[in-house]
Amino acid sequence: MQQQSASQLTKKRIRYSIVGMLILMLLMSGVPSFIMAQDAPEQEAQVEQAEETQAEEGESDEADKDDEEEAETATLVAGDTAWMLTATALVLFMTIPGLALFYGGLVRVQNVLSVLMQCFALTGIITVLWIVIGYSLAFNTAGMEAGKITFNSFIGGLGTAFLSGVGVDSLTLSIPETVFVVFQMTFAIITPALIAGAFAERMKFSAMLLFSAVWSLIVYAPLCHMAWGGDGALFGDIIGALDFAGGNVVHINAGVAALVACILVGKRIGYQTTAMPPHSLTITVVGASMLWVGWFGFNAGSQLAADGTAGMAMLVTQVSTATAAVTWMFIEWIKHGKPSVLGIVTGAVGGLVAITPASGTVGPMGALAIGFASGAVCFWGATSLKSKLGYDDSLDAFGVHGIGGIVGALLTGVFASTALGGSEEIMIGSQVWAQFLSIVITIVWSGGLSFIILKIVDAIVGLRVEEDDERMGLDLSQHNERGYNL
Repeated sequence: MQQQSASQLTKKRIRYSIVGMLILMLLMSGVPSFIMAQDAPEQEAQVEQAEETQAEEGESDEADKDDEEEAETATLVAGDTAWMLTATALVLFMTIPGLALFYGGLVRVQNVLSVLMQCFALTGIITVLWIVIGYSLAFNTAGMEAGKITFNSFIGGLGTAFLSGVGVDSLTLSIPETVFVVFQMTFAIITPALIAGAFAERMKFSAMLLFSAVWSLIVYAPLCHMAWGGDGALFGDIIGALDFAGGNVVHINAGVAALVACILVGKRIGYQTTAMPPHSLTITVVGASMLWVGWFGFNAGSQLAADGTAGMAMLVTQVSTATAAVTWMFIEWIKHGKPSVLGIVTGAVGGLVAITPASGTVGPMGALAIGFASGAVCFWGATSLKSKLGYDDSLDAFGVHGIGGIVGALLTGVFASTALGGSEEIMIGSQVWAQFLSIVITIVWSGGLSFIILKIVDAIVGLRVEEDDERMGLDLSQHNERGYNL
């Protein structure tokens, strides 16, 4: 009877926490602001006044003003739009099915569905949150001023909550703003899904959802704004750090949160005393291959145009990934006597991670160097470092994404220089310092806030499943299903 009462109490706490989370999201979202058009008579008066002024200033001034107005007017480019529609689909493909299968094959057979469910559920939850408030917190530029630190250097306003003002004719550069919204949404989806690899096989599904929902708004959206918010943004403008496609925003951010999460949740039962091999490396290789292909949308798509920079981003992504894969393979071959499939696919993901912040600014030789460095350092992080420190990062989310992201972000400051084949006129020392500052801020921001959120979630619903449920497997204990019925 006591066990039944405790179980009922736990279920009530979960229900109340979910309802409370939904209410909190609605309160945080605020009321969408609607911009009212000016009265037509007033507009006509302004036009007439402008025409009179132009006539007085002469034909040359009139031509100059027309040229400026034309330059400032955003125009939709069909080729850019077509490419960004494709890139957006590729990035979503990275989470479902790519990451889901990559992680799903790495866990034990009794937990495969739990990983697939986490990726699929997060795709739904983050989509809703992004539309309601996430996009506004990440990309609304109200209150920002170039070269000046303000409150909005850290987080966007609520002016575009519920996508207020985003319509069919809204443009971001040369593409529809609606496409930009969904493209950035796919980044917001995959980032918390990456974290799930650290606490796989032992965290409650309810805790995972609650943590990821709050984390996406409080941790991810502000970091996204700091990097890509435009004039006045902390990383991109004030510090001057380069992060083309998400080294800080996605990978270091997710990697640090993953490390904090796996430590707070605790080690799996039997960790380091019981063998826990992947249940299907075949599935993992398929997932890794999907990630590799989808990453072209991730990196080349971040240019938001079908141009030379996007083409170079695609090239360096391929070069870095291939280099990191074979680097890990040869290190493992030398150290253990045989190259493993798990090793080469993990190395490839490390190369994808590391080139992400650099993909829009480095050349092929820089990509070779970044790929080699990431393959070697991620191998050390996922094997030696994890073993020495003793934390149970189930699927090496920190070892690959956290460490690979740091390597890539730092080396961006080196190989982005035109002197080393990059596209930026920079002083290498100053740029590396800017990269370092952005990394430190990301680590402190993500690590500190993730710790607080996890502690709150633990107090509300508890982070970890019961010991019997963990031994049974999360597929049955959390979802009452099996991945395979043979």
